[in-house]
Formats: sequence, structure tokens, C-alpha cells
Amino acid sequence: MALPDYEHVRVTTREEWREWLSENADRDQGIWLVTYRRHTERPAPSYEDIVCEALCFGWIDSTIRTLDDERNALLLTPRKPTSTWSASNKARLEHLLPAGLVTERGLRAVEVAKANGSWTILEAVDSLQVPDDLAEALGAAGAREIWDSFTASARKQMLWQVISAKRPGTRSARITRIADEAAAGRKAWG
Repeated sequence: MALPDYEHVRVTTREEWREWLSENADRDQGIWLVTYRRHTERPAPSYEDIVCEALCFGWIDSTIRTLDDERNALLLTPRKPTSTWSASNKARLEHLLPAGLVTERGLRAVEVAKANGSWTILEAVDSLQVPDDLAEALGAAGAREIWDSFTASARKQMLWQVISAKRPGTRSARITRIADEAAAGRKAWG
């Protein structure tokens, strides 16, 4: 998949990043945030600072790529209303909200996610809850024991494939693939 050809933005501090967001967060298109890698010892905000400030403005981080030996570029975009919320980002917000750092735009992103279910959709994946239809398919294929032997991260990837399906037919096909692959001792994803 080709990476988007977005504007490259360079900052050297968390404050510069927050200032850029305060002036540009309402735009529709994302950016590549270019920062120096740690080994260069040149000023750059930490990954944690970048993500926290993005959350404050309703943005989200995505793909990271290496530009050269000294610099990385992190793709950051305005959060879509249906994008899911990871446990780590929700935990970050628990600290940012009381500190008064989250802007109106960031608060709206949280409210929309809570209203449409995207705030909680990953909780079942994170807790490794197997949906009934997947459990039934694994049982029918004699693959539940093999499923249980997969690493937690592999099971999470496969559970995500099930819960992220937009149509019932897609969900069913993914469940069948997972059960068939597990019966053969293989992971369908991961």
C-alpha cells in the first residue's frame, strides 16, 4: 500500500508541536511529522509527547517511517469518527483531561467515540473475549485448543479481524478462515 503524500512538518519541541496543532488541527488532511532520531541527540519531542498532544486536538498517530539515518516521519491525521480507541490512548487521556490540556476538538472526538461505540470496541479484543460465533466455529473445527495455544498478540490480531468486519458476510468469511487455519495449526493473521 502506498503511503500518503502529505505535507512534512518539522518540530523540535512538544511546545512547537502543540502550537502547530493549535493553528492547524481543523484541517482535513494529515501530515508527516518529521523529527530527529534519538541517537542524533538533536532536539525532538518524544513519541509520548507527540501522541499526547495529538490526542488533545483529536488527532491520531499511525505509520512511522525512516527518512534517513537521522530522521523519522510519523503519520498523524485528524481522527475519524469511527476510528477505534486503544487502551493506551484512553489511559493517556485519563492524565490529560484533569490537567486541562484537551481542547474542545479533542473532547468532541471522545464524545463522538463514546456515542458511536468506537470508544469501547477494542475492549473485547484487549481482554481476548472470543465472540460466540467464532467460539462455535473453532469448536466445530476441533480447533479451540490450538486457538488457545496461540500467543495473545496473535489472537488479538485475529479477533480484530472479526470485530472490524463491516458486513455479516465478511465477518463469517473471516471466522471460517480463522477456524480452518487454526484446525491446520496455523494463524490466519499475525
